[in-house]
Amino acid sequence: MIDFINRYKDIFYFKSLEMQLKDCSSVLDVGCGSDSPLSKVKKSFKSHGVDGHKPSIERSRKNHIHDSYTFGNLTKLDTLFKPKSFDAVIALDVIEHFEKKDSLLFIKKLEKIASKKVILLTPNGFYAQDGYDSNPYQIHKSGWSNDDLTDLGYTVYGLRGLKWIRGDYATIRYQPWIIWGLISFISEPLLYFFPNLSYDLFAIKEM
Repeated sequence: MIDFINRYKDIFYFKSLEMQLKDCSSVLDVGCGSDSPLSKVKKSFKSHGVDGHKPSIERSRKNHIHDSYTFGNLTKLDTLFKPKSFDAVIALDVIEHFEKKDSLLFIKKLEKIASKKVILLTPNGFYAQDGYDSNPYQIHKSGWSNDDLTDLGYTVYGLRGLKWIRGDYATIRYQPWIIWGLISFISEPLLYFFPNLSYDLFAIKEM
């Protein structure tokens, strides 16, 4: 059962992402990291990864996750990519790594680069996280709510199950892990249209 949960725990997330990208021919993965969720979806598009942490870029390149890469400062995206140069721009688990005011400017830059849609994933609320994997950019600096994102024109869905089951680093809070992990897994599709109750916010804005 543990192997089953570990293998399929994010399958609903990956399928949701895949569905949102099926009408896109090009995708910019901002803050792609070393192991982008795009490696777990059926790709019908060309993808380009950009990140400010060079070791993550190199690990991703080694695993051939994206078709091409850019190493650069994410706060200067508008100097790296032209307006409307990708059908979709995704930033998955990224905006919480900036202060709120900086994230708002960052999101505007994502929207200028996308010609069809922007997709964001972020925890529902603030969860503390320090830098790890020798990557100082992993620190969490802001928390986001459903209302924050809907006010920006995004349609928001819920992912990763009941919010209160998970804590920092998205880990299951309670024991026995297998029971609470299963509850989280089962609750995820049931709460897709109830983002306020979910751990992660999956936000989409059509451009």
